[in-house]
Amino acid sequence: MNMLRTFVKPMHREGIRFVAIFAVITVFLFLLSPVTGWIGVGLTIWCYYFFRDPERVPPTGEGLVISPADGVVSLIEPAVPPAELGMPDAALTRVSIFMNVFNCHVNRAPTGGTITHIAYRPGKFFNASLDKASADNERNSLRIRSHAGPDLAVVQIAGLVARRIVCFADPGDAISAGERFGLIRFGSRLDVYLPDGVEPKVAVGQTMVAGETVIAEFDLPAQSGTVT
Repeated sequence: MNMLRTFVKPMHREGIRFVAIFAVITVFLFLLSPVTGWIGVGLTIWCYYFFRDPERVPPTGEGLVISPADGVVSLIEPAVPPAELGMPDAALTRVSIFMNVFNCHVNRAPTGGTITHIAYRPGKFFNASLDKASADNERNSLRIRSHAGPDLAVVQIAGLVARRIVCFADPGDAISAGERFGLIRFGSRLDVYLPDGVEPKVAVGQTMVAGETVIAEFDLPAQSGTVT
């Protein structure tokens, strides 16, 4: 049973119709030839794998910022958050996580708190690994008032193949660190804008696990009576 769970993961409901479409096409491909049919089987398995939604266990601790996406850190640089979020017009440290078509694409909250703003903006579909994708591509931005105090932003960015950003959250929602808030279909990127003065604990090229990898930590004030 444990071995089965290693390879067979739950699938997000957003993927059901896509897997069904791939499966129907596969039936017709088998009518053409076994070779094309088995290619269809492979693509159907890939589609299921793309929409997998494994359980994750967020790390415990106050003031942690955890990765909102599976993938690889592609950029760490100063940048101004999307204007539509109403945040101060000042550069913050932006950590960009690139998701390829083999990564799990379910997105998770980087910190616990309250979602104060959600803003969708249509745009282009450049390769999500490029720096200009943050400014030019289709995006959906969330501003979160963290339990620790400061606001941070997390931005879903469509990529070269992605054509659909899905967000399950609404402004005013309370959200827990690691909680699912959306997904992007077929290759994309997540940007996290850290609060002023918060330094990332990750490096470019590092592999991220959504809901589990710590990317930064707030410098919380010491509590009286705390044993260190």
